Amino acid sequence: MSTPKDLFGGGVAVITGAGAGIGAGLARYAARELGMTVVLADVDAAAIAALRAELERHGARALDVVCDVRDPDAVERLAATAFRDAGPVRLLVNNAGVEQFGYLWDTPVANWERLVSINISGVFHGIKAFLPRMMAEPGRSWVWNLSSIGGVSAAPLQAPYIMSKHAVLALTECLRQEVELAGHGHHVHVQAVLPGAVASNIFESAGAVEDGDVAAAEDHRAAMLRIKAQAMDPIDAARVFFDQAAADEFYLLSQPFVADTMAERADTLTRRRAPRLPQGEFTVPAS
Repeated sequence: MSTPKDLFGGGVAVITGAGAGIGAGLARYAARELGMTVVLADVDAAAIAALRAELERHGARALDVVCDVRDPDAVERLAATAFRDAGPVRLLVNNAGVEQFGYLWDTPVANWERLVSINISGVFHGIKAFLPRMMAEPGRSWVWNLSSIGGVSAAPLQAPYIMSKHAVLALTECLRQEVELAGHGHHVHVQAVLPGAVASNIFESAGAVEDGDVAAAEDHRAAMLRIKAQAMDPIDAARVFFDQAAADEFYLLSQPFVADTMAERADTLTRRRAPRLPQGEFTVPAS
């Protein structure tokens, strides 16, 4: 069986949302462990500049490109820059995403629209800009779209985020079929990434509610931050994702309990049960 180094080593990876969390973990692992050139894309110019400098100190090659994935023209420029300045892209990671807490009816319209434009449209813009270029290259390449354990579950007080991750998962499943239908399945590999609890700053930066039950939204944020204390290191998660990708898995899972959640979701659908409220405090199952 091929190793991640066999498949990805020496190639170019483009990672959106690379300034922190899972994106930064993937960049560090890809650059330092696999010898990939990494193109770091984020709206936080300072964060990706600092990460580029860090990687270069370790002898890796990195480029930082400020990019707002909500803007299709900006993502098109990102693709053009990556192929021109780094070379053919072997791995595209559509990772950029944001959270939102609070009752759905309390969610500000602007927050809803921002989340949808980043979490869903941002993935589409990445596919639109990069996939035709990747399909035109004869070598093998990979597209990873970041869904979540939330993409195979339901949870109160996070409805916009959960909805967006269900959408990304469905988009990725359809994209896998379309790439095969178009005759590119032998060299372009589409995979869905479903992290469980992986350390990031997504909960701190999550959108809030301004009216309605503000306390409920902030209590839920606090519960998620308690989960963060038990979360997996992003570099450890990156190692798992690359290992599963090299094994040609479609669903790339950070921890075993994500598979348990998938099984529970399948049972809920099979039995046509209404979704049940989580019991007690939110906790991370043992991996």
